[in-house]
Amino acid sequence: MTMATPTATKTPLDKSKRSHSHHHSNESSSSSSMSRFEAYNRLQAAAVAFGEKLPIPEIVALGGQSDGKSSLLEAFLGFRFNVREVEMGTRRPLILQMVHDPSALEPRCRFQEENSEEYGSPVVSASTIADIIKSRTEALLKKTKTSVSPKPIVMRAEFAHCPNLTIIDTPGFVLKAKKGEPENTPEEILSMVKSLAIPPHRILLFLQQSSVEWCSSLWLDSIREIDPTFRRTVIVVSKFDNRLKEFSDRWEVDRYLSASGYLGENTRPFFVALPKDRNTISNDEFRRQITQVDAEVLRHLHDGVKGGYDEEKFRSYIGFCSLREYLESELQKRYKEAAPATLALLEQRCSEVNIELARMDSKIQATSDVSHLRKSAMMHAASISNHVGVLIDGAADPAPEQWGKTTEEERSQSGIGSWPGVTVDIKPANAILRLYGGAAFERVIHEFRCAAYSIECPPVSREKVANILLAHAGRGGGRGVTEAAAEIARTAARSWLAPLLDTACDRLAFVLSSLFDIAQERNQSRESEYGRKTGNMDGYVGFHAALRHAYNHFIKDLAKQCKQLVRHHLDSVTSPYSQVCYENDFQGGFGSSASSYHKCNQASAASFCLELSDGGQVSRGETMRDQENIPPEKNAQQTTPGKGTEAREALRESQMTIPETPSPDQPCEVVYAGVKKELGNCIEVGPRKRIARMTGNRNTEQLTKVHNGGNLLFGNGDSGSRSSSAYSEICSSAAQHFARIREVLVERSVTSTLNSGFLTPCRDRLVVALGLDLFAVNDEKFMDMFVAPGAIDVLQNELQSLQKRQKILQSCLNEFKNVARAL
Repeated sequence: MTMATPTATKTPLDKSKRSHSHHHSNESSSSSSMSRFEAYNRLQAAAVAFGEKLPIPEIVALGGQSDGKSSLLEAFLGFRFNVREVEMGTRRPLILQMVHDPSALEPRCRFQEENSEEYGSPVVSASTIADIIKSRTEALLKKTKTSVSPKPIVMRAEFAHCPNLTIIDTPGFVLKAKKGEPENTPEEILSMVKSLAIPPHRILLFLQQSSVEWCSSLWLDSIREIDPTFRRTVIVVSKFDNRLKEFSDRWEVDRYLSASGYLGENTRPFFVALPKDRNTISNDEFRRQITQVDAEVLRHLHDGVKGGYDEEKFRSYIGFCSLREYLESELQKRYKEAAPATLALLEQRCSEVNIELARMDSKIQATSDVSHLRKSAMMHAASISNHVGVLIDGAADPAPEQWGKTTEEERSQSGIGSWPGVTVDIKPANAILRLYGGAAFERVIHEFRCAAYSIECPPVSREKVANILLAHAGRGGGRGVTEAAAEIARTAARSWLAPLLDTACDRLAFVLSSLFDIAQERNQSRESEYGRKTGNMDGYVGFHAALRHAYNHFIKDLAKQCKQLVRHHLDSVTSPYSQVCYENDFQGGFGSSASSYHKCNQASAASFCLELSDGGQVSRGETMRDQENIPPEKNAQQTTPGKGTEAREALRESQMTIPETPSPDQPCEVVYAGVKKELGNCIEVGPRKRIARMTGNRNTEQLTKVHNGGNLLFGNGDSGSRSSSAYSEICSSAAQHFARIREVLVERSVTSTLNSGFLTPCRDRLVVALGLDLFAVNDEKFMDMFVAPGAIDVLQNELQSLQKRQKILQSCLNEFKNVARAL
């Protein structure tokens, strides 16, 4: 049931009181709005000057090159400043801060200085405004060598006939670059405009000519990408008067004004027409023409169209004055909504600037306090050294996924590439995992072992064998074959294994050098996490460069020393006095063939053969097949050269006696034989004692044949087949000796030497070495790392800039506190 509400009688006195109250309320509201507007304008100027990213409500004007953005901005300002005369508008955003000042009967325009929050002197001439915009744009583009720039030009315009409104004018979209500009200029403009429009606190003012149909709009799709539902987009149809003559019936006008089916039911575009007269006219005449055009458009819709149009639905969206009122009220509404969040953000920024100021003060004071700097620098160096040790011992912080490297990345970034002399692709376990520190070090060690075991004794020509063998035979004695094979193996080991040792040292040095950046990152994260400082060394570029140089120098020295140590081990095992080649039982015996060394040595490689990458769960046999370059098993059934069945058979075929130098009691049958490989006990001629030989007995039949033949071992003739068999046997024996040298070097010497030569000094001596390099100097040289020529001036300038920034932000904060109290 509906009840009638009695109507109160309005007396003249009540009306007068209400009118006075309403007037007072309007004045108070207008004053609050003006305060908010001025506070945001100052905050915007500070943000531009100091590069602050503040969520200030702003209007961004977007549109094509000839869609009327410049004319619309002049209409908002209430005067013309010939921005349209600047070719293609501008290539920089133009922030127009319009301030309604009833006392400014003539416009007062001032440009904010580049890289400063200060504004220059007032500019009166309209042509001068356009010239300043053009000259500033050209100067910046020439400096940056670009065709467009996102750095804005800020112009403050105070005028009695402009609203309180701030609009960012952007370069107009173009389809093709003008003559003399780069071809990618349209793409750069579109990209820059999108970056200005993306922040959600900005209102998008999109202009499009009325002659363009919605379905064929070129730039509407670009706006839709930024704001898909047009929730923060105000669409303006410009040059609306050009379309009026096409309407004859009401349904045509209403259908066009609704734009339904293209913009959505909740999106209402504004329809604006502005004066076309570009002749020089006064500002008053310009504003009169704007009002006149609005009236003519409304009159045509009302009288010139049969049935008129739906005024209740569309009247508030037609005409420039309607758009101006809407934008001004919408911006004030956004200002009011954003004020609390802006106040909180300003308090945060002021606090951050105060902390930065305190840090800068401390840094300037520290430049005169040498003892404080020494203490802080020592603490920092010690912390870095400690983190290096932790990373070597095993750590997973920071994230290995970001800071670690795969084997392939280590090879490429170190510039070392593949292992010298190795033709197969070395794939150590966990090669695809990103590792650093001790884990990466062990992987390189394992990769070196794989590379070493992939190299066999290279083929030796008959000429080389003959030169070595015959020289030994000429010196007499019964070990010519053994000595020749051993010499061939030693030469090959020195030639092929030495480059591998150098490469291993270089790769390990790269792994350790990479730890410096990881240790710094770990140090910073620890300090921020626990809120403690080992010495505030941020910003001391000279010191950090010197620390890095000292660290790299330490690692290079370690690499140099390790190269010398492993070369010494190589020289030892390849020395003619070394008994490596003559040991009867090494590592459980060697196989009869060098190919046995391709087998996997799980015992010796157990420290790193645990495959942890994806797909690592495979059977033992599959693992052995996949990892081709893994060293041989120590517990494999191997035999010493000459003890295997095949070797003994080959030995019997090639056994020959080598007579001593003929005496008068012997026939002069000197035979140059070099294939007497480990004969049995042989009775010497003359008073010499019997010497125990290696396995095998004298082959009397072969001895007789050689004595009868009298041919050189590697000559041609009837003994060719015997020569070939002997040559093969020497090469086989040399390969076995090479494999023995290789395994002794890798398993007994090099691995432990590399660990003790690199890792132990990094754990025990790094902090001392860094201290000697950096701090064992006089104060003057020490301060060179901190106070470079002109450094104090730079710090003072930074301090002054921070103080200025603090003052501006504090001023804005105080203003916003006043605004917040008035809300």
